[in-house]
Amino acid sequence: MSGLGLLSLNAILSIIPASLFAGATVEGRVELPKSYAAPVQAKRYQIVTKAGVLSTQPPLAVIYLDGNFARPTSLPTKEVAQKDLTFIPALLPIEVGTKVQFPNLDDTYHNIFSYSPTKRFDVGRYRPEERPIPSVIFDNPGLVTLRCDIHEHMRGLILVLNTPYFVMTNTAGRFRLDKLPAGHYILKAWIDSRTTREKPVDLKDGQTFLVDLP
Repeated sequence: MSGLGLLSLNAILSIIPASLFAGATVEGRVELPKSYAAPVQAKRYQIVTKAGVLSTQPPLAVIYLDGNFARPTSLPTKEVAQKDLTFIPALLPIEVGTKVQFPNLDDTYHNIFSYSPTKRFDVGRYRPEERPIPSVIFDNPGLVTLRCDIHEHMRGLILVLNTPYFVMTNTAGRFRLDKLPAGHYILKAWIDSRTTREKPVDLKDGQTFLVDLP
């Protein structure tokens, strides 16, 4: 590379925030409960209740970094749709303060509501063509159970987290969480409405840590 080219590259690098090159990565596996769904349904999830415990079927987990993080000035809007009389996605992890829209993709009325202490709301009955699309801002951490007062079987979950660092596992329980800040934190795995596993982690910039949560 010529001297001029090298100077140009250094100039470009000097204006890029160092934080873009920093960050730790955590990857590993969570031991998930046994699946009761047929293999052909692996791409379709539902919320089931067993002995009062709410979970996804097939099982999934939400991995997140617990710590004291700065609140963002703005957050992207997320979506939980109603399609074929189910919630898609069945489980949605979001950061506190996120707005969630509830588009109706069925040719029938829906009425999405929640009696959860984390967020109580009722958006009223609406058809797919009605605008604006109903939305709710989730301003407290915790678990929110979604229901439809027209279709009794419908269930959905929104997990509201006080952290920007989270990811869903795949059906094998594997995960990768990157661009994490250096420091001492607690890595948590939400399994169902009564089960959250955790493990302390010491993260360093540029390093990948292997963490399993049995």
